[in-house]
Amino acid sequence: MSEKMSSDHLKLISHPLVQHKLTVMRDTSTPTAQFRLLLREISQLMAYEVTRDLKLTTKTIETPLQKMEASVLAGRKPALVSILRAGNGMLDGLLDVIPAARVGFVGLYRDEVTLRPVQYYSKLPDHIEDRPTIVVDPMLATGNSASAAIEMIKDAGARNIRFMCLLAAPEGVQILAERHPDVPVFTAALDQKLNEKGYIVPGLGDAGDRIYGTG
Repeated sequence: MSEKMSSDHLKLISHPLVQHKLTVMRDTSTPTAQFRLLLREISQLMAYEVTRDLKLTTKTIETPLQKMEASVLAGRKPALVSILRAGNGMLDGLLDVIPAARVGFVGLYRDEVTLRPVQYYSKLPDHIEDRPTIVVDPMLATGNSASAAIEMIKDAGARNIRFMCLLAAPEGVQILAERHPDVPVFTAALDQKLNEKGYIVPGLGDAGDRIYGTG
């Protein structure tokens, strides 16, 4: 992965609290309830970086002392799009920070033989073309599912898109950089590689299974 891709396309969020919580999540002994809570907390912390460049305008308000021109988000409310099912584990944390956001869902699963994504559901917010859009999925592994989801969201009209994940593999980052160079990737860690089954190494296992206690 090139230095340019690292700085322009991949945004590593190295905040100490994010890294500490991620370490606890990686630990195989961390129970489901704690894993789910930590993912929500990390998503809250990462939300500040992912939304750092949202545009602002001003409105007139009245404080207890006087009127003033105060900053507010400009334009339509942001759109949050979860890639089912594991993306929902990050969605709650983002909604804690951006409660007025509009929410959409894209249903994809990975064929275990081909490792290619198969679509089964899509429901996106209205006027998505006018909304900054954050697509969430805890794991960016092969990049095929994320790329397919982003393509669907672009087909619906979205243009200002960013992708947020907990862990990324170099292979997945490369795929998104090639197919969607206009979509920055925000992640807490860039791990070593994918194994022969397409899982991130060292990773943290199957995020969906660990969130919901399945598998």
